[in-house]
Order: sequence, then C-alpha cells, then structure tokens
Amino acid sequence: MEANERIQKIAAELELRPGQVQASVELMEEGNTIPFIARYRKERTQELDEEQLRAIEERNHYLMQLGQRREEVIRLIDEQGKLSDELRAKIEAADKLQTVEDLYRPFRPKRKTRASVARERGLEPLAEAMRAAESEEEVTALAPSYVDEEKGVDSPEAALAGAMDILAEELADDADIRKWVRERMWNRGVLVSEAKNPDERSVYEMYYDRRESVRKMPSHRILAVNRGEREDVLKLRIEVEEDGPILTRLERTLSRRPHRFLKEVAADSYKRLIFPSIEREIRAALTEAAEEQAIHIFSENLRKLLLQPPIRGKRVLGLDPAYRTGCKWAVVDDTGKMHEVGVIYPTPPQSRIKDAKQTVIRLLQMYQIDLIAIGNGTASRETESFVAELIKEWERPVYYIMVNEAGASVYSASKVAKEEFPDLDVAQRSAVSIARRLQDPLAELVKIEPKAVGVGQYQHDVSQKRLGESLSTVVESAVNHVGVDVNTASVSLLQYVSGVNASVAKNIIRRREEEGRFTERTQLKKVPRLGAKTYEQCIGFLRIPEGDNSLDRTPIHPESYPVVEALLNELGSQPAAIGMPELKEKLRAVDIAGMARRLDCGEPTLRDIVEALLRPGRDPREELPAPVLRSDVLQLEDLREGMELKGTVRNVVDFGAFVDIGLKNDGLVHISKMSQRFVQHPMDVVGVGDVVDVWVLSVDTERERVSLSMVPV
Repeated sequence: MEANERIQKIAAELELRPGQVQASVELMEEGNTIPFIARYRKERTQELDEEQLRAIEERNHYLMQLGQRREEVIRLIDEQGKLSDELRAKIEAADKLQTVEDLYRPFRPKRKTRASVARERGLEPLAEAMRAAESEEEVTALAPSYVDEEKGVDSPEAALAGAMDILAEELADDADIRKWVRERMWNRGVLVSEAKNPDERSVYEMYYDRRESVRKMPSHRILAVNRGEREDVLKLRIEVEEDGPILTRLERTLSRRPHRFLKEVAADSYKRLIFPSIEREIRAALTEAAEEQAIHIFSENLRKLLLQPPIRGKRVLGLDPAYRTGCKWAVVDDTGKMHEVGVIYPTPPQSRIKDAKQTVIRLLQMYQIDLIAIGNGTASRETESFVAELIKEWERPVYYIMVNEAGASVYSASKVAKEEFPDLDVAQRSAVSIARRLQDPLAELVKIEPKAVGVGQYQHDVSQKRLGESLSTVVESAVNHVGVDVNTASVSLLQYVSGVNASVAKNIIRRREEEGRFTERTQLKKVPRLGAKTYEQCIGFLRIPEGDNSLDRTPIHPESYPVVEALLNELGSQPAAIGMPELKEKLRAVDIAGMARRLDCGEPTLRDIVEALLRPGRDPREELPAPVLRSDVLQLEDLREGMELKGTVRNVVDFGAFVDIGLKNDGLVHISKMSQRFVQHPMDVVGVGDVVDVWVLSVDTERERVSLSMVPV
C-alpha cells in the first residue's frame, strides 16, 4: 500500500485531515516519541492529542502489515503460476488481513488431506464432471471409469467419495463463501456454555446452561467462560439456529440445480470443514476483542491510579498488616526519606496491643506523624481498628487512610527494592512502599511491574505481551504528563521519560551522585549516552524546581526559551518576575493570536507557554480530589440500607465499580445504579481514585458483600 493511500485511509477512518496524519507519521518516522509530539509539535499536527496520535500509529502499522502481506501473497500465488488478473485485483483491493488470508487459502500449501489424496489418485476430472453434471445418474455412470486399484481407487463408490472430498475442500476454500458464512454466524450465532459435570459446585455455575448471542456477548463474560473452558469445567460451542439457508447457499454455489451428490458435498463441507474453521475464527475474534477491552479497562484504571493526587508535606507512618508475623511499620518523612522501621503485634494470634500502642505513640511523638497509611491486605481491618482507637486518644489530629497494597510484595522482592533498601527485609520494604504510595503514587508505583497493581479485570487471561506493552504506554504517558524532578527521581521513574531508556536513566543518577544536584537543564547534555535527539525528546519533561533558570521548573521546552524572552520583553517583565502576581495579571490579558504573530510563534505553543508561566511548577494531579482520610473505623454491622457514605473508587470494570467505604471488602456499584440516565460504560461516570457519594442497597453479612448505589435511595 502506497504511503499516500495509507494517509488518506487513516484520515478517513479517524475523521482527521490528511495533513495531520501525514505530519504525525513523518514525526514518528523521524524518531520522535508520542508524548513529545503531543506536547511540543502541536503546530505540525494541528494539536492532535496522545490518544489520536497512538491511533494513527496503530493504524499505520496495521496498514503497512496489510500492504506487505498483500505483496507477499501475490508473489506466492504467482510463483505457482495461478495468479489471474482478477485474483490480483481482489487481493490488492482487500482492506483486511482476514480477506487476504481467505483469498490465499486455496493456494496455501496444505498438509495431507482427504482432498489432496483424491487429487493424487487422479479424481479431479471426476470432481469437475460431478459439478457440471445435471443429474446423479450422469455422475454414477462416469464413476466406474475412474476405478484404478494401483492408485488406491478400488470401487466406483471410492471414486465418487474422493471426487466429493475435492469439491468439499474447494467449497470450504472459497473466499466469498467463507465471508458470507462468517458474517451469518457472527450475526445469528449463539455461544452455548454447558457444564462438563453439572453436579460439581464451582464459580462458573451461572454458565452451566447458558446461551448468549455471539454478537452481543460482553467481553468480561467471554473471558470468564474461556477460563472455565481452560479449567475443564465448561464446554463451549457456537450454534447457528437455522443452518438451512447456509446449506442452500453452499449448494447453489456448486450448481444452480444441485443433484444429490452436490447436496451431500455441501453438507459435508459445512459440517466437517467450514463450520469448525469459522467457529475457531469467531471464537478467536471474540477473545481478541474481549482481551482488547480488558486491556483498555486496565489501562484506563492504571492511568487514573498513577495520576492520583500526591499528599505533600506530610510525615507518614506506613503499616503493612499481618497476623502471625506481625505488622511491619516504617516512618517516612515529608521528602519520602525512610527514618526507622520495625514490627508490632496488635492482631491475633499474639495480640500484644499494649506494646504496639506504646510503639506507635512513641513514633507519633518523635516524628510528629501527620498520617498513617495502612495496607489493605491481610489483617488490615483489625489493624485499622487498632489505629482508630489509638488516635482517638492522641493529643493532636492524626488521620489514617487505607492504601491499596497491590503489587507491594512484588516491589519488595524486586531488584529495585533490594538496591534501594539492601538492609531491610521484604516486609519492611513493603511498609516503606505503602507510606510512599500515599505521598506520591506515581513515583512509587512506577517501581512495580504495571500489571501487578491490581486494577483490571481478567488481566491474567489476556495476552501478557500485549498487556505489558499497553500498560507501559500508559505509565509513559502519565509520567510525561506530570513531569519529573530530575534531582529526586528514581531510575524507575526516569526510564519512562520521553526518549530516556534504563541505561540513560542510570547515567543521570550516577552524574547526580558524583557531581551533585543539577542546577540547569543544559547540564544534562553532559550525561553519557544522552545525545542531542534524546535531549530534545526528554528535556521538556525533566524539571529542576530550585534551578538557576526559573524556566527550568516549567514544562516549557528550552527550544522555546527565546520566545519566552521575547514575550517577557513585550510585557515589560523579567524572568525573575515569573510566578509574581503582576506578571500573572499581564499574562492573563495577552491576546494569544496577536502576540503569536508579533513573536513569529505558533498559537498552540504560545498558549502553552502562557499557561506554564501562569502556574510555574504546577502539578496537574493537584487539581484532582484528595483521598478520603479517616479517623474512625466502619464495621459491616454498622451498615443499614439507605445509609449515605463517602467512598473512593478502587477499580472500574465492565459491569460496575468497586468502591472503598472503609470495610474489609470494597462495595460494588453496578452499572445500572450509577446514574438515573442510561450509562454506556462505567468509565463514562467514574474513574479509579474518584471520591463518590454512595448509598447502601443491601448487605450480605455471610459473604461480606455490600451492594451500593450512586443514585440516592
């Protein structure tokens, strides 16, 4: 596919201007990252955002693959001497890889089949005659002449069977037939799930006898029944309720007036070859679509989780609860530095509550603790009760918050954690991580493999390679959206910055350790392996809050510093005035269009510059609602139907959202209870980290489950 054809097609599909697509593809081919293009090349793309740029990248990659495969298939068929002008035209016009594969199917080298054996026995002429014959008697009369015991055809019946096998395979390889059957099965098919052992209890009981439209089946149910099948609990199949029209279509494809033999060919081809093959294709397509949806859900949840607002300037006591081994604790100051670690035993079986209380009071007093972060895993609610009782007696206000500890154990045992805290054991590192997650979720969570943070649905059932790629993209996007303090960032954080890899990140840390803090962005040019292209890509996302140049703490790219200087001259100000009320007032009054013309600068760039100068050092996460801090514990027994509570969304899935209201288990708000209006998807209403008002619908004390509503009851 020619480049211009790709550009036009992508533009039409994504409803963009061809010039935008062209510029985006060119910028990507020049080695620019998507965060860099979205932030610093707005004039060239006409302000496309990251989502649009990634869609262009994905479609361009697919269409390039399609073009390469079309060329390859044309070559392979041509080498067989079977490429007609009509077939070439069909292949070149194919706009999907599936269509190309359907057209190539009759020419693809096959393993030994019943049809290939029949061809080797010389029965192809009989097959052609069978298709052209007007009656079964005419075919029956021809069959004896094809008996040849040396070739393995020992009777007229064997000759007829071989000829029918040839026609059945040809019919199954017909691209138009496959497309038609595929569409019919997709639109009218039903996915049937049954229990292999109906008397056996399992988590899949709701699928023991279920029928659901293939076309309408939600992705989370597809992944659920797939897992049930893998675990040998369920049997799955696709049914098409009316196969009569399909058989009629197959018969008419063979002949306008099909005789008995051709009707048998159509039935055999459909049952033995076409249906099983198309069923596999549809099952694979369903699974692929369900996996993409699951990955999308996880990605969106992860982005929200990473962009939760930091709680700055607070001294935190992190607690990692447990029963037998005790509750590990760690004190972290307002810069994230760890000061002391230890263990208390406020929970069974030891229940040394008095000793635990004395230890925590000492820590509250010595370190002037502001917040207590409690991991939400094993023994978390018992630990919460202990903390809630203790802080009631404390002389100054101290609050606690339940922190999602998913992935903390993964981090604690990782190479990164061992390098960071070589003298601590695994559980102590986990307590530090829990405390830091409260102070800066992004900086701490990037140390963990993204798929371990626990905000997805069926993430273990999807392609782990595809999931990893998608989640890494989300982390990269979040890190660059927020920006990174180059003087405090870890290797884990730096390696997600646009253009920076793990090796360059380590070199930045090494340079910082050997020569001290960076005082201006230009010093990064001296970091080994951080060349001109990497510097261009990363430098706008690396910040120096206390640097010599006040612009170095902003997201303004150094390439635009001359524009800033010219703007300040126009406003009669100096760089020293950045952040001052007088300059802010002048900036708010700037006519962007007119000033951009005077400065010979693009309007989008100037708009971003003005925004950055109005709020230098701004963290975009601070505009989001802060987490819910608690001072008292809530028990399941305290809940009553209709009770109003405030909670934090912990996870969003296709069928609803799980909300932390201070209980051991999160409550579920079903999609039908999210709004009085119709909700297409829960993500249209809530995201991870959102603070929401909910009402209790029902309480299942036996299973410790709570149903919630976001609509007043």
